[in-house]
Amino acid sequence: MLAAENLTLTRGGHGVVENFSAALEPGTITAILGPNGAGKSSLLLGFAGLLGPSAGRVTLADRDLADLSPRERARAIGYLPQAPEIAWDVTVESLIALGRLPWGDQGAEAIDAATAALALDNLRDRPASRLSGGERARVLLARVLAGTPRWVLADEPLAALDLSHQLSLIAHLKACARGQQGQEQGVVAVLHDLAIAMNHADRVLVLDRGTLVADGPPAEALYPGLIAQVWGVEAQWLGPAGARALQIAG
Repeated sequence: MLAAENLTLTRGGHGVVENFSAALEPGTITAILGPNGAGKSSLLLGFAGLLGPSAGRVTLADRDLADLSPRERARAIGYLPQAPEIAWDVTVESLIALGRLPWGDQGAEAIDAATAALALDNLRDRPASRLSGGERARVLLARVLAGTPRWVLADEPLAALDLSHQLSLIAHLKACARGQQGQEQGVVAVLHDLAIAMNHADRVLVLDRGTLVADGPPAEALYPGLIAQVWGVEAQWLGPAGARALQIAG
């Protein structure tokens, strides 16, 4: 379990998340939602142990993240930032292999699995500098998955992908959560698309100005009144469960 207890996070001298508590279960996909500036990315950093709390704590399997060594934390939690950088112009295969650094091994099987899962086999020898934006996003996520973490934390992982690759990535994240890749993983993703969260997440956490205002299954948490309150738009859901679309009032 990955849990936050009365968590307050501060960046640049300003509180960005206030008194947040939630316990996340492995085997599920949790979407963190909210308007710009709500504290979504900061919360994900807190869950990853990359932004220390000014109050409260984050625990992994009842151990405080602050008590874990960097190697222990990197083995357990794979984090994909919103705008990751590639420091060296290495090949795709070498870049994905960096995900094995916390383990200190080559991990060829894990690298091959991550490469195949994100349809990157034909790009193994391509230099990173020659990747498109969508290809780059898939390669960097494959690097995270190659580390076989118990938790995958991704900040807007769908942003640079076309529709086909979005659906493929969502399917893979579901497979990770369900244990179809060999171990049950917890997946936490910051998303902007409410319809994707509605149709594919098991649970949503909605933030508004750093405060948790909704937590639960998307069909219960993302009701029109909450959307109006948080995003300031009148909207309604159309279509059957699993294939719902959000209609915004003109």
